[in-house]
Amino acid sequence: MNTLTKILLSSTVGALIGASVVWLLNSPNDSETTAAGGDRKPLYWVAPMDPNYKRDKPGKSPMGMDLIPVYEDGADEAGTIKISPEVINNLGVRTAKVQRGQLDLQVNTVGYVQYDENQLVHVSPRVEGWIERLYTKAAGDPVVQGEPLFALYSPTLVNAQEELLLALKRNNRVLIDAATERLLALQLAKEDIEKLKKTLKVSRTITINSPQSGVVDNLAVREGMYVKPGMSLMSIGKLEHIWIIGEVFERQASLIGEGDPVTVRLDYVPGREWQGKIDYVYPSLDTQTRTAQIRVGLPNPDVVLKPGMFAQLFIETQSEAEALLIPREALIRTGSQSRVVLALGEGKFKSIAVTVGRIAEQQVEILTGLNEGEHIVTSAQFLIDSESSKTSDFLRMTQYEQESDEHNYNAEPANLKQPVWVAARIVGVMAEHRMLSLEHEAIPEWQWPAMTMDFFVADAVDMDELKQGMHLHVQIINNNNGEYQISLVHIPDDQGNENMPTEMDHGDMSMPEHREQRGMNHGEHDQKEHNHD
Repeated sequence: MNTLTKILLSSTVGALIGASVVWLLNSPNDSETTAAGGDRKPLYWVAPMDPNYKRDKPGKSPMGMDLIPVYEDGADEAGTIKISPEVINNLGVRTAKVQRGQLDLQVNTVGYVQYDENQLVHVSPRVEGWIERLYTKAAGDPVVQGEPLFALYSPTLVNAQEELLLALKRNNRVLIDAATERLLALQLAKEDIEKLKKTLKVSRTITINSPQSGVVDNLAVREGMYVKPGMSLMSIGKLEHIWIIGEVFERQASLIGEGDPVTVRLDYVPGREWQGKIDYVYPSLDTQTRTAQIRVGLPNPDVVLKPGMFAQLFIETQSEAEALLIPREALIRTGSQSRVVLALGEGKFKSIAVTVGRIAEQQVEILTGLNEGEHIVTSAQFLIDSESSKTSDFLRMTQYEQESDEHNYNAEPANLKQPVWVAARIVGVMAEHRMLSLEHEAIPEWQWPAMTMDFFVADAVDMDELKQGMHLHVQIINNNNGEYQISLVHIPDDQGNENMPTEMDHGDMSMPEHREQRGMNHGEHDQKEHNHD
């Protein structure tokens, strides 16, 4: 026997001995099995590499491995992970209790100071003419009630004055009253009319006075300009009372209402606050910013608040009814789902989906998915979720459902023979074998979770159109021989907008070896049996 033969023989013997030791360590002895069987009856048997492959008696998995018994105290829900106390401490995992109470809401937003529109007066001419003289030169100039704003030359006003003089000359009381009313309607002051009656001299221009005291805004006229009725020449606003128009995001609009207290702060006056209430909530949203507007009226006796200033608004509101509340930091939000990590005790955790209601600064209202008194993870939950979400169904199992599962663990899906449609992404194309490796969504009709597996493709499907990375919808059928086959394919027109489910996002994090094994669960095993036959 030469040296090479001795080496090969030694290696073979060593491998056999090692395999025997591993088998002995992993297989329970007869006494242990008997004792366990006498105390506990297995709920079902499961494949070591595929927890979704369950049977009601011992046997082989699709990969040829012995099925493992699952007992009542070891039957964790899908997606449940267990972490040792040392790892929990190192990760800094913290939990909080789900509580019921009133949601303390504070909506923080911004706003702008503007004139009180109820006290804003617009100045417009009632006759056509030309601006002979402008007494107010710029926007922002203060004016006093009765102070002249501009002098207007108008042929219409000149004619109206002459009509009054003619009526006075004839001493016709009816014509005098009619001419006087016309001059008043054309915005001529009573003082000017009385002066005209005394002097009997027509004024070439008339002076328009300020209707109220305030500040000129939106000055849109200059000397020499031709004006006519309907033109807004300027506005006069008061500063003793102002409005603050705030903007609230669409999702926050339901949290606020008229009468809610508001605290106003301005960078212009650090350390000073104004207290007010929401006077009005505007009925429509801004289509550009998707915000709703609110109005807060504030007294401004010292004229510190000036139109155009930027303000910070803190709106205090509180819900009347109690709600189920969790800390805001515990909520995990993805593009298509909201979920939390539930602490099950004994180092076990699971990601579950929740329905979110109102969101405050510190708390979140939970509509469905949690019960009062349960504990959720508030720190390091993203690390735990990244692991749990790989296999989690994100569903809560109530006590009734648990008991129902234990009594019906051996039941197969009633519609397993019916074809199903599911959204999927092509992971690999094996054209020579007419097979596809798909990463597909969960199939509730067949009680399949989202996973990656291989499928045979029917002859009627054109393989040339199928490329790796493509998002599509496929119809899967279960043949009589147990083979799962893609019978129909639908390719969306715009694949860029196709969103894969959240479960599949985490599926990308799985090891390639694991995805390959999952893909062999049905397709590869059936192919091997077919080739063997």
